[in-house]
Amino acid sequence: MNKTELIDSIAAKANLSKADSKRALEAFTETVAGSLKKGDKISLVGWGTWSVSKRAARTGRNPQTGKEIKIAAKNVVKFKAGSELANTVN
Repeated sequence: MNKTELIDSIAAKANLSKADSKRALEAFTETVAGSLKKGDKISLVGWGTWSVSKRAARTGRNPQTGKEIKIAAKNVVKFKAGSELANTVN
């Protein structure tokens, strides 16, 4: 499912216009991204939790040349599915 299909599905299920659904989805994604950027954790009980984890700098290898390269430290987003979502998928 791509973004347009998701907007169409939200519009149909929530009885909203596509424009309202698009604004709601964009507001949701901007809010989640902004909270994660500040280092906050977001939990939707039963559905899942987003969090930010720090990945340390490390040494890797270029697979083409075999030469060692330095990989910079960075923050990564993690999502852990909640029990209701996991049960729905399974």
